[in-house]
Amino acid sequence: MTVRLTTAQALVRFLAAQHTERDGERHRLIAATWGIFGHGNVAGIGQALVEDPGLMPFHQGRNEQAMVHAAVGHARATGRLSAHAVTTSIGPGATNLVTGAALATVNHLPVLLLPGDTFAARPADPVLQQLQLPHAGDVSVNDCLRPVSRYFDRITRPEALIPAALEAARVLTDPAATGAVTLALPQDVQAEAYDWPEEFFAERTWRIRRSRPDAGELAAAARALARAERPLVVAGGGVRHSAAEDALRAFAERAGLPVASTQAGKGALPYDHPCDVGGIGHTGTAPANALARAADLVIGVGTRFTDFTTASGTLFRPGARFLNLNVTGFDAHKQAAALPLVADAREGLAALTDALDGLGAPPRPVTAWAAGKAAWERRVDAAYAAPDDTARPTQTQVLGALDALVDDRDVLINAAGSLPGDLHRLWRTRAPGQYHVEYGYSCMGYEIPAAVGVLLADPSRPVWALVGDGTYLMNPTEIVTAVQERLPLRLVVLQNHGYASIGGLSETVGAERYGTDYRFRDASGGFTGPPLPVDLAANAASLGMRVLRPRTIRDLREALADARGATDPTCVYVETETADSVSGAPPAQAWWDVPVAETSTRPSAVKAREEYDRHVTVRRRHL
Repeated sequence: MTVRLTTAQALVRFLAAQHTERDGERHRLIAATWGIFGHGNVAGIGQALVEDPGLMPFHQGRNEQAMVHAAVGHARATGRLSAHAVTTSIGPGATNLVTGAALATVNHLPVLLLPGDTFAARPADPVLQQLQLPHAGDVSVNDCLRPVSRYFDRITRPEALIPAALEAARVLTDPAATGAVTLALPQDVQAEAYDWPEEFFAERTWRIRRSRPDAGELAAAARALARAERPLVVAGGGVRHSAAEDALRAFAERAGLPVASTQAGKGALPYDHPCDVGGIGHTGTAPANALARAADLVIGVGTRFTDFTTASGTLFRPGARFLNLNVTGFDAHKQAAALPLVADAREGLAALTDALDGLGAPPRPVTAWAAGKAAWERRVDAAYAAPDDTARPTQTQVLGALDALVDDRDVLINAAGSLPGDLHRLWRTRAPGQYHVEYGYSCMGYEIPAAVGVLLADPSRPVWALVGDGTYLMNPTEIVTAVQERLPLRLVVLQNHGYASIGGLSETVGAERYGTDYRFRDASGGFTGPPLPVDLAANAASLGMRVLRPRTIRDLREALADARGATDPTCVYVETETADSVSGAPPAQAWWDVPVAETSTRPSAVKAREEYDRHVTVRRRHL
């Protein structure tokens, strides 16, 4: 039996019939579709969505990149068990997807991209928004999405959709392969009818596999762990994606292991668990980095070992061995790991725990790092403290006020600027899912649309988007979506008049904050005049938010409490105190490699190069 539908109608019907299942938990694979319609998809997917509006929920986006960020926020909030699709026209709408696609793929988070494409039949050449290359007639701007997609296909005939859609669903639901999936859809093919086999639309359940470790790899890992004198666990995003928090807790308690966390892994253990030692690496804590420098065995669980985590190759001591538990073989062999353990994080941790029991390995005392952890908590208290309630708050005092207010239901979302460093070092994560910091791609403009995606996944949780003024200016458009959907988005805007994070980095590398402050030009042409009279609070209000403007720390506490109880989108706009002498933020606890000019006439750059040369000499490869 067949049914006659357009390609776009068939795609929507297929997607509506796909489900995922893991551990008995079932979800729609594609929970909704985001779209901005132009000539490249309005008569195709746009018509298909309106043809049967009950088949596929639809969200109206304002910016193509932001729609992908919202979809990624949803995928992260649902543990990768559910994804959103994003459709755009061909041309700038399609190319605007690239940044969001890169973020999704870097972070192994599923999102389905459905950009329109130029005519497959080439009725006129060129058509509007067609990229013409003299040496290649089959390339369109959508080919920009190939390197940032985990799967890419261009559907040039209706019947080609059948294998492509099945392959797209396979990749979206594969824990080791997921990321952005792109099906480029020529606009004429979208509207073309075809007799589709009814079996194509049968309900399918894609079971999210939990791969178990190889017996040989497991035995070697358990022996190495039993012999190690100073082991350290580094928990990455794979712990969160696998819902392996309980397994990690059991493993750490059984073996008596300190657990440090990457940005993606923070929250794998609550901050007050005896085994948790905080963030690791350049933005990490002093106790975690001290343990890393002494560790003879580093047990990575679901981490990619990025340069922030390894302090650009300077953190771990010479001779340290690496036991990497990861669902992908590629990441399991990072740091030239002599002990890869390719498996799902939950299954691998449970198997390691059982293997240690089999070896009779005694647990280590968890008090060895207690003093260092307690000392760090005092530093957090000092950074959060606000001795004068009538003063303008610093950024860390804003975090302190929020820390005193939230409970384990709240979600904090951030991605760029100096906030990720402060949050990684200072934030006291109470529960899995509370800490939602996107630092794999560190994309400015992620926070607001991601908060919308998280709220769509669970509107009952208080969701906070924390942004600086630079990030706000990148992508405030989905405020309108939050207003339209009546979502209680809580937006905290920290106004520090420029790119404060890069300004601070610029000083350390001898670039003297060049081009990082939002100021008028001075007489010499530089940007050192008065701050720009930009009113982002007024902008947020113009987009439909209720805006609160606390002036003092006391006002801030009241405003945050008001926002937390709000049922409509609310912005807390804070002019922060930015003087280094009062900021209270602890400095970086480990190095990060940002190359410095090898030759310069400016003393600041010469001094910075000397410091760079000192650090780079201790960088090592763990072979």
